[in-house]
Amino acid sequence: MILLQVNQLCKYYGADQILSNIKLEVQTRDRIALVGRNGAGKSTLLKIISGNLSYDSGEIIKPKEVKMGYLAQNTGLESHLSIWEEMLTVFSELQAQEKQLRALEMKMSDMSVMENETEYTKVLKEYDLLQVQFKEQGGYQFEADIRSVLHGLSFASFDYDTKISSLSGGQKTRLALGKLLLSKPDILILDEPTNHLDIETLSWLEQYLQGYNGAILIVSHDRYFLDKVVNQVYEISRQQITKFPGNYSNYLDLKAANYEREMKMYEKQQDEIAKLQDFIQRNLARASTTKRAQSRRKQLARMEVMDRPLGDEKSASFGFNIEKQSGNEVLNVHSLAVGYDAKPVSENISFRLTRGESIALVGPNGIGKSTLLKTLMEKLSPIQGDIQYGTNVAIGYYDQEQAELTSNKRVLNELWDEYPLMSEKDIRTALGNFLFSGDDVLKIVSSLSGGEKARLALSKLMLQKANLLILDEPTNHLDLDSKEILENALIDYPGTLLFVSHDRYFINRIATKVIELDKNGAVEYLGDYDYYVEKKLEQEELKALEEIKRLATSPVTQEKNSYQQDKEAKKLERQRQRRIEEIENKIEELEQKMEENNELLCDPQFFQDHEKLMELQQENDKFKLEVEVLMEEWTELADQ
Repeated sequence: MILLQVNQLCKYYGADQILSNIKLEVQTRDRIALVGRNGAGKSTLLKIISGNLSYDSGEIIKPKEVKMGYLAQNTGLESHLSIWEEMLTVFSELQAQEKQLRALEMKMSDMSVMENETEYTKVLKEYDLLQVQFKEQGGYQFEADIRSVLHGLSFASFDYDTKISSLSGGQKTRLALGKLLLSKPDILILDEPTNHLDIETLSWLEQYLQGYNGAILIVSHDRYFLDKVVNQVYEISRQQITKFPGNYSNYLDLKAANYEREMKMYEKQQDEIAKLQDFIQRNLARASTTKRAQSRRKQLARMEVMDRPLGDEKSASFGFNIEKQSGNEVLNVHSLAVGYDAKPVSENISFRLTRGESIALVGPNGIGKSTLLKTLMEKLSPIQGDIQYGTNVAIGYYDQEQAELTSNKRVLNELWDEYPLMSEKDIRTALGNFLFSGDDVLKIVSSLSGGEKARLALSKLMLQKANLLILDEPTNHLDLDSKEILENALIDYPGTLLFVSHDRYFINRIATKVIELDKNGAVEYLGDYDYYVEKKLEQEELKALEEIKRLATSPVTQEKNSYQQDKEAKKLERQRQRRIEEIENKIEELEQKMEENNELLCDPQFFQDHEKLMELQQENDKFKLEVEVLMEEWTELADQ
C-alpha cells in the first residue's frame, strides 16, 4: 500500500533553490534513508513531508488515515510530568477504555443489574465488545511496551517517577524518541535519531526498527546503522533526488557503477562526435563526398548529446602530519579515578599507549569517557591515580562540544590569530581544504552550523601538527562523505590516536585496540570493533555456561531437576493425549465434510454445474490431504 507520494516538489529559501522536482514514494514497511551532504536539503525535505515547513510547488499525497510521526534533530522532550506519566500519555485512549471496563465490571456485580436479565445481557455484551477492542489495540501490554522501550533507551536504572525537567538534554532527546516509537505511526520520520545514543542503545534501536510494522524515513550519518536498517536509499545532490535499492553499502556500489557506466557512454559518444566532425570538415568542400558529409552533419544535428556525468560534489581534502616524533611510550595511566567534585564516575583505570597505536574508548553514556579525556588534557583534576606522558609528546585535542568555538571572530581570523606567522594565502588554503571558500571565511564563528564548526575545529587540529591526537566524538556533525575523508586522513596519520566514538564503522576502520570503560576500570581488547563485539559475546557465553554448570552440580538443583523432570514428563504425556484427542476430532470433522460433499456430488441438480462440481472435488482432495497428514502425526504420537 502506498502511504505517501511526493511529486515534483520544489523549495526556495529566498532566491536560492534548495530542492527541485523531488519525487519520492513511501510504501508499507519501506525502510528509506535520505543521504547527501550537509546543507543538501535532507532535513528540509523531512520538515516539508511532516508538515512543519511549507513548499513552493509540487504536491504531497497522503491518505487521511495514515499517521505520521516526526522527530527532528536533537528534539528534547519538554514536560512537567514524570518519565512514566509522560510515556502513558501515548496510551490515553487505552487508559480511558480500561476505566470503562472497570466501570462495566462494577455494573455487572451490582445486584439490581444481575437480577434484571435483559439489563445484565446488555451490559455483558457491551463488556465483551469493549474487551475484544481493548485487547486488539494492545491494552494488556502497553505498560510492558513502555518498560521495554525505556529499557532499550538506557533508562532501566532510572526511577520512572523522575521529573523530565530534571534530565539532561541527551536524556530528553532519547525520551522524545521513545515516546514516538511507542505511538507507532504508519510512517516514522527520524532526523539523526542516532545522536546521543551509545553503542548498546544503537544496537537495540537497530533491532527495534528492523521489526517495526510501519514505514521508516530516516536521515542518519551512521553507516553501520543504515546498513542494518534500510532497504532503499534516496540521495539528494545538487537539489535533485535519485533512488537506489538496497542498503547504504549497496548504494555506494551502485552509484560508483552508474557513474562509471555513464562516463563510458559519454566518452564513447564524444569519440563518435569527434569522428563525425572530422569527416564533415574534411569532406564537405569536395564535390565527390559533399553529400556524405551533409548526411553526417544531419546525423550530428539529430544526435541527443549527453552531458558529462557529474561526479561527487566538492569534498574536504586534508591530512594530519606531525612536527616531531614522540618516544615509544606515549601515555601511561595507572589506577586513575575521574569524576566531578571528588565524586568518581569511573575508577581503577589503567592502560598504556605506545607510539603508532590507535585506541578507541567505548562504554555506555555517562560512564566517564569524555571525563577521562578532559582529565588527560588537564581540563579536570584526577581524583586519584597517575598520568604520565612520554618524551616529546605534543597533544592535539578535539572537543565534541566544540565549546571553544563560540567567538564573534570571523572564520579567517579564528584560525589566523592562532597562527599569526602564516600568510593569509596559506590560511585561506587551509580553510579551503575544509570547504571554507570565498565569503565563507568571513562568516562569524558563533553563527556557524554544527558541521561547519566541526570542520573549523579539524582545520585547527591539522595545523597543530601534534603527534598525539585525543579526539572526543570527531564524527559528530560530519556528513558521510566528510567522515570518510577524516577516516582516510587518520589512517595515514603517522602519530598516535586516542579517541571516543559511537560510530562503529569509524571504529572498525581506525582502531587497532578497543578499551571498554566501566565504573570499576578499563578492559583492553586487541583489534577493531567487530573483534571487540565477538570477544564480548564469547565472554558472556562462557559466564552463562559456568553459571549453568554451577547450578547443575548443586544438590538442591539435582533434587529439583529430578522433580522438574518428572513434572515435565507428566506434562508432556498430558499434552500428547490432548493432541491425540484433537487429531481424532479433527479427522472425524474432515471425514464428515467429505461425506457431505460426496452427497452433493451425487445430487442431480449439480450435474450441469461443472464449476461447482470441480470446487467440491478440489475441496475433497484438500480434506484427504489434511487427513493423511493428521494420520501420520497420530501414528507417531500413538507409538510413543
